[in-house]
Amino acid sequence: MAGLPDKLVAQVAFKAGGGVFHHLMAKNPKHFAKVLPNKVQDCELHQGDFGACGSVIQWKYVLGGKEQRAKQVIEVDEAKKIITFKMIEGDDLELYKNMIVTYHVETKGGVDFITWTIDYELINADNPHPTALLNYFIEFTKETEAHIFG
Repeated sequence: MAGLPDKLVAQVAFKAGGGVFHHLMAKNPKHFAKVLPNKVQDCELHQGDFGACGSVIQWKYVLGGKEQRAKQVIEVDEAKKIITFKMIEGDDLELYKNMIVTYHVETKGGVDFITWTIDYELINADNPHPTALLNYFIEFTKETEAHIFG
């Protein structure tokens, strides 16, 4: 996103179908607490509706063995299968002035890919870049695929 000086990007092939992943993330994110309990404890709706632009959600998740919270305003583009999560409260904002997490689904050569992008601005130059969070999203994607294939 323009204005945020740092960016991390990861792309993961998703053989279970990018449309399935997008539907779960947009319309039923609470489902991840059931299928990935080692990663997600809950996804609460604070305002609006799941999958609706401008809605506010809060994730409770585990990163590096620590319980974390992230409250976000979401923007959804159904046609392009993109969701943007703008952090408004939570543990990540202790290290970063701003953080926006985006994923999108794209198809290349008949293969669906989930691309995660973290745009952020460090509060202090000595703070770590959110590579652990990016790795979390990679694992999250792979474990979701494994769950779908059962």
